[in-house]
Amino acid sequence: MPVLTSLCLSAAALTQSPTADPAGEDGPLNVIVLLADDLGWMDLGCQGSTFYETPHLDALAASGMRFTQAYAGGPVCSPTRAALMAGKTPARMDTTDWFGAGRAGKMLPADYVPQLPLEEVSLAEALQTRGYRTAFFGKWHLGKEGYFPEDQGFEVNVGGHHRGSPPGGYFAPFKNPKMEDSPPGTQLTERLTNEAVSWMESVHEEPFLLYLSWYAVHTPLQTKPEYKEYYQQKRSQLPEQEGEPWGQERERKVRRVQDHAVYAGMVQSLDESVGRLLGRLEELGLTGRTLVVFTSDNGGLSTSEGHPTSNLPLRGGKGWLYEGGIREPMLVRWPGVTDAGSVCHTPVISMDVYPTVLSAAGLDQAPEQHVDGMNLLPLLQGGTAPGRALYWHYPHYGNQGAAPSGAVRSGDWKLVEWFEDGTTELFDLGADPGESQNLAAAQPGRTAALQAGLERWRKSVQARMP
Repeated sequence: MPVLTSLCLSAAALTQSPTADPAGEDGPLNVIVLLADDLGWMDLGCQGSTFYETPHLDALAASGMRFTQAYAGGPVCSPTRAALMAGKTPARMDTTDWFGAGRAGKMLPADYVPQLPLEEVSLAEALQTRGYRTAFFGKWHLGKEGYFPEDQGFEVNVGGHHRGSPPGGYFAPFKNPKMEDSPPGTQLTERLTNEAVSWMESVHEEPFLLYLSWYAVHTPLQTKPEYKEYYQQKRSQLPEQEGEPWGQERERKVRRVQDHAVYAGMVQSLDESVGRLLGRLEELGLTGRTLVVFTSDNGGLSTSEGHPTSNLPLRGGKGWLYEGGIREPMLVRWPGVTDAGSVCHTPVISMDVYPTVLSAAGLDQAPEQHVDGMNLLPLLQGGTAPGRALYWHYPHYGNQGAAPSGAVRSGDWKLVEWFEDGTTELFDLGADPGESQNLAAAQPGRTAALQAGLERWRKSVQARMP
């Protein structure tokens, strides 16, 4: 298979940055992982959105590296969350659907394991055993009691349990079994961020892993009344939309324009929380020795459940193996290593976070654990990385309309295979990032080679099939 092109550009020039000393005179490196839920590739200003307002995330991108081709480990939440935490592809762990799913169709979907297995040495466990303080805030969705964050290396857990959406919605009472309630009207995104800030203040003299995994911007679609009013007014001032506001993906309509006022308000709350957390980090004097990773768990929701966002120019959205379902925003800041305003076009994926964090912290790699991840340190330094193919396995029927399928990306070429009838789609992402032209019939040799590679990969990880 052809290899991926590795290209990371500084705002000024392609340069090699000096490697930061993870245990230098300022002390060991801290790690903050910020995970949004259902935030699409086009949902940030720095990614191209003109309707949503994300000044704090845009500032994070301007102070670090923005990855333009970052991918989720799966098209829905639990698989990607497991991949981030374990450094393994969901297919290898059989964690291929969101935990609690059971939708069927023409085929019986593959069985899946409904929790992150305790045998996996989580990222939190890897750091905790090396002296790091660890805390988790927000959405977990990686198993029922006995498989909660406190069972996977986190000494503190606020809000993390088996549910994939906030039980009481985004305003108190929250009805969350892992979090004391707040006065009525308290906003959930703000509450979780305040908890994270308080914990960081309490441990800031020790090395720490802070994992803040907001429920936002997952349904239910709820925001502050003043935010809704602001974006309704903004929407009313938009120029008349050219073309159709809705498209079609199989039997589902798909949103083609970003103008949902409530969703925009949810994005704003998320962005404000990023600003508050990183602002406090700066006040504590920790910015210079803290690695910050921001990303999402799957693509934006565009084909169901309110259709709140559009992923154009990408195709599809959450639940699909088209680019709109698996390509994610990803921002990384590591002062002294990542050049401010740098941009990386190399494809990366959720499993890469684990080995990258270990490397950044100056700790030994654990290749038997993060077997499917790649250390991104060379990319963060402005260099290149070895070429590789990326794979996805979703042998399920999604709530968002997709059917059992698999996909592989090698270089600019991407193949999607539909398991119900064995049909394939071949796309040249370099020329056609919106996956509008199926070249499978025009390039039978390339199609056959990619399909054979995908099958070999499935056998190598013992992927379960429908």
